[in-house]
Amino acid sequence: MAAQPGPKEAGGDPRILQEGREKQPFPSGPTTCLICYHWILPGLEGICYNEKSDTLELSSLEYRGGNNSMRIYERPNFAGQMMEFMDDCPSVYDCFCYRDIHSCQIIFYEDRNFQGRHYECSSDCADLSPYFSRCNSIRVESDWWVLYERPNYMGYQYVLSRGEYPDYQRWMGFNDTIRSCRSYPYYRGGNYRIRIYERPDFAGQMMEFMDDCPSVYDCFRYRDIHSCQVMDGYWIFYEHPNYRGRQYFLRPGEYRRYSDWGGYNSMIGSFRRMRDF
Repeated sequence: MAAQPGPKEAGGDPRILQEGREKQPFPSGPTTCLICYHWILPGLEGICYNEKSDTLELSSLEYRGGNNSMRIYERPNFAGQMMEFMDDCPSVYDCFCYRDIHSCQIIFYEDRNFQGRHYECSSDCADLSPYFSRCNSIRVESDWWVLYERPNYMGYQYVLSRGEYPDYQRWMGFNDTIRSCRSYPYYRGGNYRIRIYERPDFAGQMMEFMDDCPSVYDCFRYRDIHSCQVMDGYWIFYEHPNYRGRQYFLRPGEYRRYSDWGGYNSMIGSFRRMRDF
C-alpha cells in the first residue's frame, strides 16, 4: 500500500546514527517506525522502495508525515548494519554505503534454467513444501545457504554460495527435492581451524588443519572421521575425495560423533573451508 501525502517535518536535518552509537533513546510512541524492508505509519503500512519494487535496489527514501523516524537494515530480520533517519534521503548509497535493503537472498525455481514457478526466500525455513513441489534451478543473491532434502533440516545437505545454478547437478544434488533451508552470513574472520579425530569423543589420532584437504586418507591415513572440533570458520565435509558425494556443513563447535554433523556413517573423503568457490 502506498503512503498518502502529508506535511513534511519542518526544518529537520537528517539524524543518521550507527548501530550501538546512539546518543539519545530511540523515540517511542505511535509514530515510531522499526523496519527491515518495510516502514509503518500510524494505521498505514508501506514498502520503503519505489514503484519498481520488483528489484532490490533502493535509491532514495521519502518521509511523509510528522515526527516520524525510520531505521533501515542491511540484512533481513533487523540484522547487519543499521542507520536511523528522521528526514528524506536522496541517496541511500551515499548515506548507507549499500544500494540494497534486502528482502530476498535466494530464489528457488521449479524448472531448469530458472523457468517455471519460483519462490523467493530471505531467511531460514523449516518446511518449503507449501511453496514449490520440486527444485531444478536456484539463484543465490547473497550469503551462504545450506539446503536440505527433507523438512526440519534433515536429509541430504547442499552448501551453496552466491551464484547461479541452472540445474540441480550444479549443486551436486542427488535429486530435485529441497524441503528446508538455512542461511549463514559471510565469515568475516581471517582464520580457519579444524581438528579431526580417529575415534568418537575426540579420542585416538588427531590432526589440525587450517586449509582445504582434498584427500583425508592421504593426509590422515584414515578413511573415517569419528569426531571433530571446529575452532574457526565454516567447513564442509564431503563423503568422497576431491569434494564429491554427500556434503555436511560444520560451524564452530564440538562434534563428538558423526551423527552430530548429520552423517550417516563416519566416512569422510575430503573437506574444505566454506568460501565463495
